[in-house]
Amino acid sequence: MRGSRGFAVWGGVLLAAGAVASPAQAAGEPTEADLAYHGSAVLAGGRVDVLLTPRNHGPGDVPDSTVRLRWSAPLAAGAQRLAAGCARTGRQEVVCRTGALAADSPGERIALGVRLRGRPAEVTMDVDTVWGGGAVDRNRSNDRRQVLVLDTGDAYAF
Repeated sequence: MRGSRGFAVWGGVLLAAGAVASPAQAAGEPTEADLAYHGSAVLAGGRVDVLLTPRNHGPGDVPDSTVRLRWSAPLAAGAQRLAAGCARTGRQEVVCRTGALAADSPGERIALGVRLRGRPAEVTMDVDTVWGGGAVDRNRSNDRRQVLVLDTGDAYAF
């Protein structure tokens, strides 16, 4: 199924259409990259606000990738106002397109707010790469994060 912004949802994964292959990928060799995510999350009154900056530590460029955010509490029923390039893919998760990530560079910051069902006192938020644009990432430790976020209105960094 293709959305209006050039995205395709296939098997529950948001993919970007029209991604450009690197010369190594065009030659059949996978690009090596090291994706990482840093940011903060705030929980207040059943709403989680997330600021997330993807980064590619290289050595190769990534034409596009998709990051997943999953909460331990279900998202509220009904429509969520999600950031451009983000889509709800399950009861407790959202995926977001990062865009192109040049080697040794940060990507565009993603600002996302979601409503949770009820008003949980705390949630865990898992952040991980769903799709890395065909790049091989040998260091998966920095693109998988789990953050405990308490309903204090304070920002919890990751």
